[in-house]
Amino acid sequence: MLFATLFLAAAPSFAEDAPKAQIQQVVDRFQAAIKAHDGQALGTLFLPDSKAWIMAMGESTYQKMRQKHPDATPFKSGTWQEFVAYVGSTKDPIEERFHNVRIDTDGTVASVYFDFEFLTDGKVDNRGAETWQMLRTPDGWKIVAMLYSSNF
Repeated sequence: MLFATLFLAAAPSFAEDAPKAQIQQVVDRFQAAIKAHDGQALGTLFLPDSKAWIMAMGESTYQKMRQKHPDATPFKSGTWQEFVAYVGSTKDPIEERFHNVRIDTDGTVASVYFDFEFLTDGKVDNRGAETWQMLRTPDGWKIVAMLYSSNF
C-alpha cells in the first residue's frame, strides 16, 4: 500500500518529465546533425513555416563590427533554411556545444535556453546565449523561433 501511494504521488512528475525528455532529444539531434553536416536531419527539427531567426551581437562584437561597417545594426534576421544550407554544404568540421541547458514547458509550448560555443575546425569562433521557442506538433516537438547572441 505504501509503495502504491508513493508511486501515485510521483506519477505527475513522471508525466511532467516526458515532454522535457522529448525536447532534450530535439536538442541532442540538433547538435548531432550539425556535427554530421546533416542539413536534411537538421531541417526536420523546425516548424516549416517558421521565419523567426535573429542574431543579436554582444556589445564588444557590435563595436568591432561598427568599426568595419559604420551602418551596422546590432542584430540581424536570418532563416533556419539558411543555417541548414550552411550546415549541409560546409566542408569544415563544425560543432555547437551547449552548456546549462534549461527547458521550461507546459507540454504544449516550450522554451529552451542555453549557453553555446560554435566551433569551426575545432576552434571556437562564436559564443553566446541561445533561446528556442518550441511547439508540440503531431510530428513531435519543433523549433518555431530562435534568438541568439553573438560574441566573436
